[in-house]
Amino acid sequence: MMLIPSLHVHPAAHRSSKTVQFLRHSHPLASPHPHQPTPSSSVTMVNFNALTSAIVLSFAVSTLASPVARESFVTHPITKKASKSITATLAKDQARLAKYNSAASSSATVINEVDSYIAQVKVGTQTFDLIVDTGSSNTWVGANTKFSKGSTGVSTGKSVSVSYGSGSFKGTEYTDTVTLGSATVTSQSIGVASSATGFDGVDGIIGFGPVDLTEDTVSGVSTVPTFLDNLYSKGTISTEVLGVSFAPESGSDDDDANGELTLGGTDSSKYTGSITYAPKSTSSSVGPYWGVAVSAIKYGSTSLGSGSGIVDTGTTLIYIPSSAYSKFLSASGGKTDSSTGLAKFTKKPTGSFSFTIGGKVLSLTPAQYLVPTAQYSNFGISGSGYYSWINDGGSSGVDFIIGQKFLENYYSVFDTTNSRIGFATAA
Repeated sequence: MMLIPSLHVHPAAHRSSKTVQFLRHSHPLASPHPHQPTPSSSVTMVNFNALTSAIVLSFAVSTLASPVARESFVTHPITKKASKSITATLAKDQARLAKYNSAASSSATVINEVDSYIAQVKVGTQTFDLIVDTGSSNTWVGANTKFSKGSTGVSTGKSVSVSYGSGSFKGTEYTDTVTLGSATVTSQSIGVASSATGFDGVDGIIGFGPVDLTEDTVSGVSTVPTFLDNLYSKGTISTEVLGVSFAPESGSDDDDANGELTLGGTDSSKYTGSITYAPKSTSSSVGPYWGVAVSAIKYGSTSLGSGSGIVDTGTTLIYIPSSAYSKFLSASGGKTDSSTGLAKFTKKPTGSFSFTIGGKVLSLTPAQYLVPTAQYSNFGISGSGYYSWINDGGSSGVDFIIGQKFLENYYSVFDTTNSRIGFATAA
């Protein structure tokens, strides 16, 4: 049974700051910001000691029967749809990668959106389970639970369609009241699906990507403002920032992952040290997505290359160029396993894996980049040995995809106001 999120006022917030439930789901009317500062080419490090003008949204999986307060947050028991096949997860990721490389077509194989983080979002009087996605920007509903127009819903009569590589939808644009916890936008543009493929068990997407990703998705309109755009333009939040905290699954339980979104600020309880910021990349290889320059990638002391990557909450694994992947396998003693598609090792690797972003080395230990053996059965892995979350991203287009398995170890910040992306070690 899905539980409607309860609200809790954060005592340290300047404005009203609240929490809302999110789910871990086992898995694009643009409003310009005339006062948005020009991004600096320098890298900055910031440590926020309190949430300021921020709306905090938390999500977790628990077996508790009642809400439990943790400092100023509230968590609830919720459910998660977990992938039971690592090959299905890889197929979904690779379809998204093909889309980023503009290689996806309308005839591409549809893969269910497994292993995604889900938010309960209210549209009008209905509550929908929507994928939280920084790799797209449209908000839409109706893939499973059908939209029922209430007193606040208005059809614009315009057609809307988006392809995600791993799925797609077509339908009609409406405006309606959209609520995420205490954050409410009236007359928010949403898509109401008449058809959707690849979204079994979820109702749609709430997109947190850059507004340019909505270009040409609604007929007769250039771009449409995102939910976060509208929160900012209406003064609900004072800065257009999304903070993301994901937590890795542990043990054999595939229902214990949790996380939190912060709208309009960052939550210092979710990370240690300072946040390192780097400018949002303008490289053609990452296009309008949340891209960042990666000045170095290494396995231990072995250099694997450099380039630009997309930071994407909708992609599960970590993808690096084929040339870097080959060097990674050679240096770590691995090979690609034909049955799973993962990098496999007979002996456990000992070297760390790292990206250098904004002058900061962001490392993963073997325990962080290897699939936990206790979870093999969850993913349908029956072989012995060790398997990695690092995978082959191909030899053209996007250099890197920094997905959930990296973000579960680093707090991430998507700062539209200052056109930058930040990372800090997860608490």
